[in-house]
Amino acid sequence: IWPFSHIMPNCVIGNNCTLGQNVFISSNVVVGDNTKIQNNVSLFEGVVCEGNVFIGPSVVFTNVINPRAQINRKSEFRKTLIKEGTTIGANATIICGISLGEYCFIAAGSVVTKNVLPYSLVMGNPSKRVGWVSKYGNKLNFDSKNIAICKITKQKYFLENNSVKLIK
Repeated sequence: IWPFSHIMPNCVIGNNCTLGQNVFISSNVVVGDNTKIQNNVSLFEGVVCEGNVFIGPSVVFTNVINPRAQINRKSEFRKTLIKEGTTIGANATIICGISLGEYCFIAAGSVVTKNVLPYSLVMGNPSKRVGWVSKYGNKLNFDSKNIAICKITKQKYFLENNSVKLIK
């Protein structure tokens, strides 16, 4: 845990996590094992982060869809689920109430306004899927049989009905 970070009571932080400078973890937030949260990130109530997640510098999370300073909307906090192995690039914004699928990759600066499928590579404002990535984070290129092989791990992936599955 780096300097100037604030960890509130009643949150859960897993084993072997790294919290960069100026990180805020609110009450009732869950951070899974082996997660890396870079500098200047705030995880507000409603965020659930599974294990092996990378959150880049200055990523922004929200927890209310229509905040107003004069209206207390704590009863309207929406859950944001960051699934196993997700990578979120620097300065991305994640709108509350969505799920980021396993091993998806959110490009730096993206604004994510809807659920992201597992192994998706998304970018832009609003973000759109522009490809697929392996567990290792490499871009997947599918052949005519909808099979792709990670160049590093040699693991095989299958694309069917707009969904990618790791072939075990």
